[in-house]
Amino acid sequence: MTATYTDRDSEQKRRRLPRVAVAEYGLRQLARMALYSQTSTSLRRAVGKERKQNRAELKPPPAGLVSRNLRALFREDLHNVAMGYYPMPRDNDGSLLAQVGRIRNFYADLPASNRRRQQEIHDEVLNDENREKRPRYYLQNFHYQTDGWMSDESARIYDIQVESLFGGSANLMRRQSLVPLAKFITGKDQRKLRLLDVACGTGRLIDAACAAFPRLDMQGLDLSEEYLHEARRQVGHRSNVRFLLAKGEALPFAESSLDCVTSTFLFHELPPKIRRAVAREIARVLKPGGIYVHMDSLQLGDISEFDDLLRGFPRFFHEPYHGSYIKEDLADLFSHAGLELRESTPIFISKRSVFEKI
Repeated sequence: MTATYTDRDSEQKRRRLPRVAVAEYGLRQLARMALYSQTSTSLRRAVGKERKQNRAELKPPPAGLVSRNLRALFREDLHNVAMGYYPMPRDNDGSLLAQVGRIRNFYADLPASNRRRQQEIHDEVLNDENREKRPRYYLQNFHYQTDGWMSDESARIYDIQVESLFGGSANLMRRQSLVPLAKFITGKDQRKLRLLDVACGTGRLIDAACAAFPRLDMQGLDLSEEYLHEARRQVGHRSNVRFLLAKGEALPFAESSLDCVTSTFLFHELPPKIRRAVAREIARVLKPGGIYVHMDSLQLGDISEFDDLLRGFPRFFHEPYHGSYIKEDLADLFSHAGLELRESTPIFISKRSVFEKI
């Protein structure tokens, strides 16, 4: 492993955060957790029947482990702020009125998504019109959600769905991708660097990156026009940010033209063959010495107490490729593409891996 990415920086760099700022952070995060604990409870109830059926064979994590790991993630979040990797997070969830509207739509959609779950319906978006625009593996109702990735309404409530799934910790986990980026960028002129976020979705990571690296040239790429529209709305007009419609297995960039590439919760939604194609494309567009930051689900053996939770996830949510992903050897996958593993760090129920192009 290379010290650039794996070793915690000297504590001499760490600044003391004002108590008021820490208190404000704590109150804001507690409010988010309280909000999403309610929607998370509703989501768990929606899959309650399936959970009961699988309870005998799927062992839940030990009591208290999830809350301990979550508290550790909050501490790490503040540590990263103190180290200067990114500013005090604001989450940018929108106005209270906008949040209430999205949550109302989330609850309105639960009966429909639960019906699909019970009847195992996941191909409602598979039609001739979509086939002409998108690859077959993409045309599914992932998570049994309405419209898959193919509507404005799906894009509007997606962040509520994901935060509910992760109990309000999705933004927390995403932000951890900024740490290796900050270490890579330190000492360099941001204006001369280029970053690509593959499968950027609603633009949450790019929005956080804008706060941390305001002069960095950033592009977000996704296969959903509707999600790109939501990303533009969330990020707003910024001269250093662009969004484009394209697929990860055919990146529209020249060879060795990018300094940093990121992806968040993408690879577990790709079939094994496409994973390899996307990995090759990421390696192709990175400059030698450039880094790829990979954030996705934990894998089997990372934290053994979570293994049954990982095995059970595809049973409750339509995730046809998750089962193979949690067994995937990421070091081997990206090594064949030309990238060398520099870091692998479990982060709550996700894992951050950092690769360098040699």
